[in-house]
Amino acid sequence: MKRRQLPSLNALRAFEAYARSGSMVLASEELCVTHGAISRQIKALECALGTELLTGPRHALRLTKAGRNLADALRDGFDRIAAGLPRSDEDEELVISVPATFAMKWLIPRLAGFTEQHPDIRVHIAETSSSDSLFGGEDGALAAIRLCEGPPPAGVTATAFLDHAYGPVIAPALFEADGRTPERMLRRARLSSETFPHGWDQWAAETGVTLSEPSQTRSFEHNTYLLEAVAGGLGIAVTAWAFAQADIDAGRLVAPWGFRQLPARFNFLRPSRAGHPGAVRVASWLLREGRRTDPPPVALIESM
Repeated sequence: MKRRQLPSLNALRAFEAYARSGSMVLASEELCVTHGAISRQIKALECALGTELLTGPRHALRLTKAGRNLADALRDGFDRIAAGLPRSDEDEELVISVPATFAMKWLIPRLAGFTEQHPDIRVHIAETSSSDSLFGGEDGALAAIRLCEGPPPAGVTATAFLDHAYGPVIAPALFEADGRTPERMLRRARLSSETFPHGWDQWAAETGVTLSEPSQTRSFEHNTYLLEAVAGGLGIAVTAWAFAQADIDAGRLVAPWGFRQLPARFNFLRPSRAGHPGAVRVASWLLREGRRTDPPPVALIESM
């Protein structure tokens, strides 16, 4: 039998992990080595193969054609190996604690893509509020998604995967009925959620808009209720781009003033040690989905 001429398996694993995640840090977390070790393994692999797999500056590396071809072959090979391994029916679910509106409007519609890529990792989404504990609560969460600004708590690894922006949204029919006139729209019923009660005041302060007296105000317990109320024509509301994107893309809502960036970002959080083995795969996938997410739309009207 002819012997296969293969480079170092560790180098191949390091390169595949980097190519899949697009990050030396995430690849190092997955393989439990330093990111410097990942870089050295890839360099050694390039030397062994006699070809360049990555190109560009260190902070913006990208795969060469040879790198893409090798990454595709390795991904397929490693997936087949993983599928052939004996598994216990008692494999632990990866329970992720996620705020309800983010789960419903952004995460769950994209989740089929993850399960297709990683059928061996069973993900369970547990609804939570931002004030709930990150891990080990009643829902048994092993990871969490939260809006974060600044470094994570001690013992927690964080992957920032999605920017956060907010702005007013209104139903298209009301937008046209008001003649796209800011003053008329801002006199409509002013809606808000209990989770972001000061959204209107914050938006007005940042944009320099003076809010006129609305016809009435209404508050909703959940952002999902708020978005349905706006789409149904009950009034105008300030909400997050991540929550409103699907409805704007579907033509159910419009954002007259566009969206304003906030310093916080959506982060995937998990324990730095002894975490679920599938958490790094989820982090890599979220990072790719965040990069694929469209930026917020520009304003449809001029500022007041």
